[in-house]
Amino acid sequence: MLKRMHKLMLWAMAAGLSALVFMLEPAFAANGMGQPAPGQMGLQQAATPIAREIHEFYDLVNIIIIAIAVFVMLLMLYVMVRFNEKRHPMPTTTTHNTFLEVAWTVIPIFILVAIAIPSFKLLMHQYTYPKADLTIKATGNAWFWEHQYPDYGNFLVTTNVLSDDEINARLKKGFPAPRLLAVDNEIVVPVNKVVHVLITSNDVIHNWTVQSFGSKVDAVPGRLTSTWFQAEQEGIFYGQCSELCGMNHAYMPIAVRVVAESVFNEWAAAMKAKDKKKAKEILDKIALEQAGVKEIAKAEDQTAR
Repeated sequence: MLKRMHKLMLWAMAAGLSALVFMLEPAFAANGMGQPAPGQMGLQQAATPIAREIHEFYDLVNIIIIAIAVFVMLLMLYVMVRFNEKRHPMPTTTTHNTFLEVAWTVIPIFILVAIAIPSFKLLMHQYTYPKADLTIKATGNAWFWEHQYPDYGNFLVTTNVLSDDEINARLKKGFPAPRLLAVDNEIVVPVNKVVHVLITSNDVIHNWTVQSFGSKVDAVPGRLTSTWFQAEQEGIFYGQCSELCGMNHAYMPIAVRVVAESVFNEWAAAMKAKDKKKAKEILDKIALEQAGVKEIAKAEDQTAR
């Protein structure tokens, strides 16, 4: 009996500690914006309205879960201490407590309603598409991504993961290039604009996921699915295929570069004109600026001129 009580006490302490860690999460490590951060706990920082709403719902549900777990553990401890065989050698014959039966029926209903209302609200916002400022078609392949811009002549951006040697070469030039996330060709979108992404696949089921955008949609062969986002700040945002799609599933990341509208228009015009060299120069310059390497960015700009 004592051994069982000891285990339950440990469980209650663990639940309480989990609640404490959850509430103090920001104090341990800063969550990544657009990519994971060392020592991170929890979700990546939200960069879109939908992602922010997902985080609020996630926090609400976790608080409810932790509260229920702690309450049940404490209740079990109380029952074991208050109504054990030593204190009550003759068990009571009382049954059918009306108040308790009503309470354990009604309270879970209230809990489910408290979860359902923000859940339905979030679903409505996710699938109510605002008018698009830009449309991109994403196609999954084994194992790389293709992104087309139908609003700008349907030019194509093919995205492959960088090798370790390519990453080291980028790092030496001052470009941030996280392993298994950095790509050879980033897709580019303007900041604060509504982007619709039409998603499909050429072979097996893939998944177009960018965590900081709150976007996660299957790419199904022969079918067109979709998502939307509105990035609220500039920077680089990484994602990955999140559907087990084969041998190189772990090597098909997504990189979305969010830039000012003027920069996007300049890049899109170069891509539409098939001037990939100029488009790369534009992206390299803005990548250095966004990474805070302004001196190198200026030097690159002078060299280009």
